[in-house]
Amino acid sequence: MNVSSFNMSPPHHTAGEPDTKPKHQAAWSLCISALTMLWFGAVVYGMFVLWQYQSTPGAESLTDADWPHESHMTCNAMRPTLLMFAHPRCPCTAASLSELARIMALGPERVDARIVFFKSSAFQDGWEKTDLWKTASAIPGVTVLSDLDGTTARLFKATTSGYTLLYNTQGNLLFHGGITGSRGHAGDNAGRSAIESILLQGTAEQDETFTFGCPLLGEQIISRQEGL
Repeated sequence: MNVSSFNMSPPHHTAGEPDTKPKHQAAWSLCISALTMLWFGAVVYGMFVLWQYQSTPGAESLTDADWPHESHMTCNAMRPTLLMFAHPRCPCTAASLSELARIMALGPERVDARIVFFKSSAFQDGWEKTDLWKTASAIPGVTVLSDLDGTTARLFKATTSGYTLLYNTQGNLLFHGGITGSRGHAGDNAGRSAIESILLQGTAEQDETFTFGCPLLGEQIISRQEGL
């Protein structure tokens, strides 16, 4: 075979014939740029939605200035009483429990702390005893209670999981609100600082904060979380 008969040079471009290669490259570059911009936009939008969710407080609770007389619970006559209302299926509440544990580290003798978990009569016994219940029960000095169908929560006007109230020995409200700075975020925040200040110094600059958490009451919410 005569190797020299093969033409190994690149294809000859005829004068006047349009070269489509640069156009294809430009189109591909434009496509990559557009996809990159769409991806970046989706990431930014997702971060915005997450930030908006984390920074949006629950419904405002208009709690009365005094301990409700209709409640079967009574406030402690020897030390301040702290109540936290919680939904057993709210992931945001884990951060609230973490903050409460830090408050209790000041000394369980300083405050009578009770965590009141919502319990629905629509479900079997023990439905409310989730990992959050176990976490709450492990905090030294804390009493954990069930609140059937939110009866007690309604008396105290609690609407959001993590809502916390502090009363003096006469049953006067000293503080109410959340003890996290955003949904599911543990760390320094105005609510925890206010309660610590009251317990240590008897007063605080702030007596109310937003509560960040899931709705405390409502059968529809519970049903969705249970997959019913």
